[in-house]
Amino acid sequence: MDETQQGHQPGVTPYLEGVTVLDFTQYLAGPSCTRLLVEMGADVIKVEYPPYGDPVRPSPPRRNGRSAYHVQQNRGKRSLSVDLTRSEGVSLIEDLIPKVDIVVENYSPGVMERRGLGYSRLRELNPQIIMASISGFGQSGPLSEKTAFDFIAQAYSGLMHMTGEPDGPPMLIGAGIADTSTGVHAFAALGYALYRRDRTGEGSHLDIAMVDVMYHMQESAVSGPSLSPDEAVGMRTGRHYAPASPAGIFKGPEEWIVVFALENQISNLWTALGQPELADDPRFTNNRTRLENRDALTKIIEDWMAKFDNDKEVVATLEEHRVPCGPVVEPVKLAETHPHFLERGTVREVTDPLAGSMLIPGFPLRFSDAPDLPDLVAAEVGEHNQSVLEDLLAMDARSVAALEQDGILYRRPPRT
Repeated sequence: MDETQQGHQPGVTPYLEGVTVLDFTQYLAGPSCTRLLVEMGADVIKVEYPPYGDPVRPSPPRRNGRSAYHVQQNRGKRSLSVDLTRSEGVSLIEDLIPKVDIVVENYSPGVMERRGLGYSRLRELNPQIIMASISGFGQSGPLSEKTAFDFIAQAYSGLMHMTGEPDGPPMLIGAGIADTSTGVHAFAALGYALYRRDRTGEGSHLDIAMVDVMYHMQESAVSGPSLSPDEAVGMRTGRHYAPASPAGIFKGPEEWIVVFALENQISNLWTALGQPELADDPRFTNNRTRLENRDALTKIIEDWMAKFDNDKEVVATLEEHRVPCGPVVEPVKLAETHPHFLERGTVREVTDPLAGSMLIPGFPLRFSDAPDLPDLVAAEVGEHNQSVLEDLLAMDARSVAALEQDGILYRRPPRT
């Protein structure tokens, strides 16, 4: 789908136009944040180590040397490849700090300080600088230096404990939810930090931790058992939602279908099933009795679904009777499920000059006066050394070439 046909307005200034970001991020949590900044119009300069850059660049699957993972997370960012193990490289970054608005990093706490690029130093160079530090456990506390990846945050936050069958082991959530959600939280915090800076002239240091973000997502597994440990237990419930019935995942004629019918919808469900008499069945008169007889109700619903030729017919019948429902969709097939998701740009088709056409998740925020989505391309390592240093430091091509020759900067030769 053409990226300019997703509800955006032509000729409108991007929300973050004029905002410059130095992006010291890699893998997923940090790039998820700066990816959103790019889409909002910020000039994001991805600082990468020579000669390989972000470690996800070689991640499979690849086509013509281009990783789908890397392209999705890093489209539109300018690549500046600097050797930060050398003092000249650090000095170059210091020269850039007064010219930028935001620094985003997701290294382990202490790494930026050891390089001489911690917040206190950046603030000396630019009192208005806003720095977002994304980590597993935060910048302070006994666990702050503990190595963390997405699954570790899922484990510590209790999300893993709440996922799986009640009599089985805890299970992974099938996406990088800790990484990406923490990136989105950092993105949101940056908006408020910019708003405050514009009012006060003061910069700030944002400390965004994956475990904090994931723990904040707990619905009632913390407050419930804390308030009433004898009545409420935070425990995984498998494919059904613990507080209500019918509410969960049901086996359809082909795959799986979610049905979620609370008191306001339950009569609609009985009508959809063609069994209005269930309203008078003492097993199903209220949510408490339906929970007590969940297995029996699940069988009734799944036996009814089995009479259809396909899942689409089941969903259509439930929707006709206004029963909340939906198919469990394989992510890459969302665009095939309904044209709604292409029209809104939930799924976006993009073209990379080397990898070709691919689908990626679209920009998730909608603004009534947003400009057209930008046409973005993922950069090669060091591709924008010249343009970045010319734009921000007025450095000429000969000076940049000398830095590349000395190994302070690196630029990967273009691929054909």
